Amino acid sequence: MSFKEQIKLVNESLKPFNNVKVVAATKYFNIDETKELINQGIKDIGENRKEVFLEKYEALKDLNITWHYFGVIKIPPKLQPEFIDKIDYLHSLDSIDLANAINKTRTVDTPLKCFVYVNISGAQHKAGLDESKVIPFIKSLAKYPKIEVVGLMTTGKNTYDEDESRMYFNAMKDIQEEVQALKIPNCPCKELSMGASEDYLIAASCGATFVRLGTIFTE
Repeated sequence: MSFKEQIKLVNESLKPFNNVKVVAATKYFNIDETKELINQGIKDIGENRKEVFLEKYEALKDLNITWHYFGVIKIPPKLQPEFIDKIDYLHSLDSIDLANAINKTRTVDTPLKCFVYVNISGAQHKAGLDESKVIPFIKSLAKYPKIEVVGLMTTGKNTYDEDESRMYFNAMKDIQEEVQALKIPNCPCKELSMGASEDYLIAASCGATFVRLGTIFTE
């Protein structure tokens, strides 16, 4: 099936959820394939490897793209403005060291739109914050003017059990509502980034506003 046909099916499946934005996770797509996705109407592009992100950014900089970065950023090494200034949405904020580095490094006037990465399933092999640490962490971010916490992100759990997936996604929605009620400065927390190719409709039904889709475009 072509990109055009698959994108049409995805868009049709999301019609009941008109507030959900599709972000193409282009980890397995080369530059030409990524450009084709963009030509077919996908304007939000996400990568999780710094070098590939920068390569695609340079190759596609003349196109109207919103850039997302999914990869976990370890500090040190030192961040570079040439990298962090190019990101529109960071989906993997999970440490004060990273927040501090972003605040010091970002040179553009607008704050970086960040999702706090939550390890909602408690999987030991995954990055992200434990559920109990999310609100204290977000409170500590209020002092960083170059960071705006637009929402929460989770990668969920690799499972074929729809009820289990729904449980984790609903837990994310509950945390989001707790954060919103606190009215923390620089933290509207209106968004939820969750759901991938295999479970994005479940995530959407639980309140996701961004879904990160990749392999579905190759089916």
